Amino acid sequence: MILFFWISLILVSLSVIGLLIRLIKGPSVPDRVVALDAIGISLVSIVALLSLIFETEFFLEVILLMSILAFIGTAAFAKFLERGEVFDRNSDR
Repeated sequence: MILFFWISLILVSLSVIGLLIRLIKGPSVPDRVVALDAIGISLVSIVALLSLIFETEFFLEVILLMSILAFIGTAAFAKFLERGEVFDRNSDR
């Protein structure tokens, strides 16, 4: 089973390299944002696989924190792409 985790770790790491190329050379900004989001998910996967390989639970908090940050980053980029700003300063409440 450990061999399966190592192979998965290598494949996910290789996919991060492909996503970095998409992030750098992406033809449009939304493509780059999707690549950045996928990199965040891949990093969470890498940490989860390392947690399984080392048979420890210490990485679970790191996984949770990275997931929250990736979600907030994706939501902020999506709002910026839609409206041109992240925070609404002139909102009517």
